[in-house]
Amino acid sequence: MEKVIPTAALAFTIYILCLLGYRLTLHPLTKFPGPLIAKLTNGFGGFYALRKDIHLKIYEDHMTYGHAMRYGPDRLIFNTETIYNSDRVTKSHVYRAAQQHPDQYNIFNVRDRGMHRAKRRLIGQVVSEKSMRSFEPVMLQQIDVLLLKLMKASASSVPVNITPAVRQLGIDIVGHLGFGYDLKMQTEETNHWLMKAFYLGDWRINVCMQWPLLTWIRPEVISGLMPNSIRARLFDLLDTMIKARLSQKIDSKHDLLGVIAGSMGDDFKSLRQQELWTEALFFFPAGGETTATAISAAFFYLSRNRECYDKLAEEIRSSFASGSEIRQGPQLASCRYLRAVIDESLRMCPSVPGVLWRELVNGDDGTDPFIVDGHVIPKGTQFGVNIFSLHHNEEIFPKPFEFRPERWLEAKDEEARKIMDRGFAAFSTGSRGCAGKPMGYLECSLVLAKTLWYFDFEKASDLGGGVPGLPGIRGRTNLFQVDDTFAATHNGPNLKFIPRPEASHELN
Repeated sequence: MEKVIPTAALAFTIYILCLLGYRLTLHPLTKFPGPLIAKLTNGFGGFYALRKDIHLKIYEDHMTYGHAMRYGPDRLIFNTETIYNSDRVTKSHVYRAAQQHPDQYNIFNVRDRGMHRAKRRLIGQVVSEKSMRSFEPVMLQQIDVLLLKLMKASASSVPVNITPAVRQLGIDIVGHLGFGYDLKMQTEETNHWLMKAFYLGDWRINVCMQWPLLTWIRPEVISGLMPNSIRARLFDLLDTMIKARLSQKIDSKHDLLGVIAGSMGDDFKSLRQQELWTEALFFFPAGGETTATAISAAFFYLSRNRECYDKLAEEIRSSFASGSEIRQGPQLASCRYLRAVIDESLRMCPSVPGVLWRELVNGDDGTDPFIVDGHVIPKGTQFGVNIFSLHHNEEIFPKPFEFRPERWLEAKDEEARKIMDRGFAAFSTGSRGCAGKPMGYLECSLVLAKTLWYFDFEKASDLGGGVPGLPGIRGRTNLFQVDDTFAATHNGPNLKFIPRPEASHELN
């Protein structure tokens, strides 16, 4: 017995050495440059995902290794826009890290094309531009709650931290849109723990997607067995929301649950609530958290770029006669500088800043070479684009660290604009692009326009920017800082709001 253990250990050591040697010298991706440790193990990406700054590390490595680099034993990252629109590409198998159960999928983690199309049709009925016309009164009502909070803070000259304020707004909106349920995030503290729950869930998923070995450990299942764990509380709340909605007439509200029920007819009566949980677990952070990032970034950059602030304020205040006119329609759509501010905020601070991993679809045997940016991609390779790096590629966006909404309005020619559009992936692109894009733009537009109608605002502290003295991007004081937990997480900016006498009486 004593000899068996050393022999097994020796065999394992030899196996590991041979595997590492193969990955360095004989692997099909050997010719691609990249960090040495990344070529040997996905643990390299997992380490930086744990630190929540993998998006910045990848950007820095692009500066060192170029637009195409190896970032795992079988992984390539490109700084190009040419990947996600191909019909030969599908989501990587690492998206299973977001599955709660092996046989259950939501629109985020489903890989089968037919199943994704069916789910997208359902979700699209809820978040489409047409649907937003029906839902807008509820959205406006929730935005009014935010505006009244800003009014109350301004009365006592208390600065407002935008991040938690708009996260609470986003979750409230999605609670109504998804399940016709009032979570009262903006008016009560009871459900504020949800923000931590979504943050921890996204972080776990991101770490597991960068280091797929961890997916098999399933730490969230173990932690969920603990009494009163965040996971258990989240599932209990979802259960309460679903039961509350099912107690009402299905067609009484235009929401996600109503659409799903309507599509299933009598079969809905036997639907397991677990199947609704998996959609809800994605619907909340996707609809609430990502939009909050765009709004927070816009407030950050407007408060630090006075010329941009003045241009947008003038556009809004000259386009409407009262705050009640600010709603979906031609008048709001005509505010081109507002859209440019939102797009520039999303460019500088994408709501999902990291890598969206892809691979060739099942059945594609690689007989026809799959080429990205002039490189033939070997079969079995995962590949993707780091959205933060793409949005700060100076070949696509000159002076990428400058907040310049004008770049979206002053493209030199049609080709220059096409290049920017192809390099803009804030909502991803292709068939897996975000279905909630119309909802995201509407919410951002309404919040920014209504806020600038009723208030002026200014920076109250440096919260949200980089820290002087820190290396690299973290030291850029005029750059809105985010952590990469798949969705971006952040804190700030801190703003002081001043009511406009000629408009603020409308809120009262």
